[in-house]
Amino acid sequence: MNRNLDEPPFKRAPGKEVAAGVVVEEPDGRAWIIHPTNAYGGYKSSWSKGAVESGLSLQATAVKEAFEELGLRVRITGFLADVERTTSKARFYRAVRVGGTPADCGWEVQAVSLCPRHRLYEYLNMSTDWPMAQAIGAGPIPDSGKSK
Repeated sequence: MNRNLDEPPFKRAPGKEVAAGVVVEEPDGRAWIIHPTNAYGGYKSSWSKGAVESGLSLQATAVKEAFEELGLRVRITGFLADVERTTSKARFYRAVRVGGTPADCGWEVQAVSLCPRHRLYEYLNMSTDWPMAQAIGAGPIPDSGKSK
C-alpha cells in the first residue's frame, strides 16, 4: 500500500458493488492488460480489477487483483479515476511492476499482454475502460463513446 498517496474519498454508487484495479505501466510506455477467459462479461481485453472483499482496502484489493489476474507484483504510484462500470463503481490506481510473471496469472484470465499506449483503444473494447487509457496518455477517447 502507498500510505502517502493523495486520493479523494470514494463515493459509492447505489446498487453497485465496490471494486478496485490498477493500470500497470512499464518504463517504455506500454501498459499491461488482461484478456478474460472466454471474453467474460463481453470483455476482449480490460484492466486488472475486482470486487473489494471484506476487510481489504481499495489499494489492497487493487494490488491483490494485479497478482491474481496479471501474475504481477505491483507498487501503487498514483490515483487515476473512479469509474462507474456496468455492475460496479471502481477505483483505479496507477502502478509499476516490482516482480512476478504473467505466467502466474489466474484462471479468470486467458492471456496477459503488454500494449503500447497509443494502441490501447484498439484492444480495450469496452468504453468503461477508456478513461484510464486516456489518463495515462493514450490520446482522446474515441468519438463513439460506446462499446465497440
